[in-house]
Amino acid sequence: MNTYKTAEIAYRFGIHPNTVRLYEELGLIPRPARRSNGYRVFTDYHVEQLRLARTALKVEVLQNGLRKQAIDIIKASSTGNFDIAIHLSGRYYQQIKKEQRNAEEAIAITVKLLSGESEVQSSTTLTRKETADLLQISIDALRNWETNGLLTVKRMQNGYRVYSDEDIRRLKIIRSLRCANYSLAAILRMLNTLSSDPKADIREAINTPDESDDIISVCDKLLTSLQYAENNARFMLSQLEEMKKQYSTNPPL
Repeated sequence: MNTYKTAEIAYRFGIHPNTVRLYEELGLIPRPARRSNGYRVFTDYHVEQLRLARTALKVEVLQNGLRKQAIDIIKASSTGNFDIAIHLSGRYYQQIKKEQRNAEEAIAITVKLLSGESEVQSSTTLTRKETADLLQISIDALRNWETNGLLTVKRMQNGYRVYSDEDIRRLKIIRSLRCANYSLAAILRMLNTLSSDPKADIREAINTPDESDDIISVCDKLLTSLQYAENNARFMLSQLEEMKKQYSTNPPL
């Protein structure tokens, strides 16, 4: 089996040697043997394990414990528990597929709500508390959405906010997309796009950050990020199967 120095491993993956040491401290790669001079000695197993870790952490999909699941997979493999790692990877893959379905379903609901299908219009208005109760969300969530520009609410003469049918429909759209983990920025971008062009492609609008955006998070391009995560999960499953074949009969540690 080939051996490598810390600097060689770091160079291979384009990372700083301190990052390799951090992965070791976090249990993401096994602790390497050391020479008499204290230098670490890495093997091909460490190379494969580091490749697995870099793949698993490449896309920071955080919702519903996905990040923790990825780390659990890496740590199981790091200790040579390949069967457990493979099992966890299968569960991780299924969770990603579920998140994708949720994201797509939220878009379908948005399309339906925007079309006004099955909506009965009335002139009735609701207070903030009545609106929150109707939508089963918190008043703080309503305030947050309004503060971030997702909704502009009319006020009565006494200063109280009142929510119309159109406001409720918009809030249902926001709620649905937020439940699927789209970011506020992505939702606002989509709503603004549809306001200027009602025939715009919703999937493209919500998944394509503007070049002028200063900070772009994973949830600002959720559909793309989940697709990357799915591809990475497939690669992880394949790699773990190969690692199991190679290292289960010849323990690397």
